[in-house]
Amino acid sequence: MNFLAHIYLSGDDPELKIGNFIADSVKGKKVLEYPDRIRQGITLHRKIDHYTDSHETVRKSVSRLFPRYGHYSTVIVDILYDHFLAANWSEYSKEPLEQYVNDFYLLLQDNFDVLPKRVQNFMPYMLRDNWLLSYESIPGIGRILYQMNHRTKNRSKMNFAVIELEQYYAEFDSEFRSFFEELELFTKNEMRTL
Repeated sequence: MNFLAHIYLSGDDPELKIGNFIADSVKGKKVLEYPDRIRQGITLHRKIDHYTDSHETVRKSVSRLFPRYGHYSTVIVDILYDHFLAANWSEYSKEPLEQYVNDFYLLLQDNFDVLPKRVQNFMPYMLRDNWLLSYESIPGIGRILYQMNHRTKNRSKMNFAVIELEQYYAEFDSEFRSFFEELELFTKNEMRTL
């Protein structure tokens, strides 16, 4: 899963959201530098990633992309699944997506000092281009994939994955819905043990 799903799966707990959001930028023993609840968010993120990467439905989505994008397929599916969460947001939250992401951006700004340097560095771009809200549309996903491809120095070619998104939209949507229902249940159970 990508940023939006990790934030959403953290529920209403601000520190859990921060930890779940920053987890990919926290390596090794650096995790010990964070307050308990943020550390728990980092742990939750890693459990979500492990569950996602080993899930048969996600693997089915990945296999559709693998011949063209190789090991980048898992990253692409994470982004595509965030699209389906954003595009169907009203099925998951009563709060409008725009308000939800604005509240999250404020949370990040209010906690800027606790964020890892890498997150502090990309945050201005995230806010300027409104990454989380851009997941909602296919052109927005196209921009995200273009930026990701640029970061791989054009090796991934993932900017072209919008073609497969449009071609197999119903299949990806169905796989996302099936998987996400199970992921929400898994996450709720995991949160009870944190």
